[in-house]
Amino acid sequence: MQRDVPAGMLDDFYSRKGRTGVLLLHGFTGSPASMRPWAEDLARSGYTVRLPRLPGHGSRWQELNKVPWQEWTKKAEEELRELRKECDRVFIFGLSMGGANALYITAQNQELVAGVVLVNPMIHIVDPAIRLIWLTKHLVSKRPSIGDDIKKAGVTEWGYDALPTKGVAQLHKFLKVTYRLLDKINVPVLLFHSSDDHVLPLSNSKIIYERIQSKDKQWIELTNSYHVATIDFDAELIFRNSQKFIEMRS
Repeated sequence: MQRDVPAGMLDDFYSRKGRTGVLLLHGFTGSPASMRPWAEDLARSGYTVRLPRLPGHGSRWQELNKVPWQEWTKKAEEELRELRKECDRVFIFGLSMGGANALYITAQNQELVAGVVLVNPMIHIVDPAIRLIWLTKHLVSKRPSIGDDIKKAGVTEWGYDALPTKGVAQLHKFLKVTYRLLDKINVPVLLFHSSDDHVLPLSNSKIIYERIQSKDKQWIELTNSYHVATIDFDAELIFRNSQKFIEMRS
């Protein structure tokens, strides 16, 4: 974890406002900081917002080597159900692995979800080395970081400076399970994809967009941001279009 993190940026964010709720889910090795400006923008617009820190994140990278993937989805589902207690409708927004988390809990709780917004979502790992992760995780505890793929200078998501290998093994399992659930999803979906993403290949967004059964789905290309687009140059475009997505379905 990087030092000198601004107070509160790695903590859960919660704002109770209107009867429409939004659950925001950050990515693997990331933190709530990557979604915080988006969450605050939604809160200012009158939505009830929950942005949780997922288990194993926001502390030390070693913690992510101790967490089974089911803890990420359990946390997300708990937050979804809390929002539904106080809101008439709830939307789920996810970045990267948070997108897979959003899709997983939507497939399991479709009656509770009014729509999903995805930013550079993750659904598979293309690196052939992933086939040996069951062995690698016992040989090395970490690999080089994939965080802070941001075009805008001086901006950080305050994520881990390492890629925990046991955590990657759990991520791989989680993505395979979620992949098999994609054709169950039929809620409205808005997908943002960065044309210049150094973390995930285009195949991730294409697989999701093509396999979901939603008739109401939209793709918006981001031309001035890298992977963590929620805090990059296209953030405002994401904020405005995601609010239009909610308004048109509320």
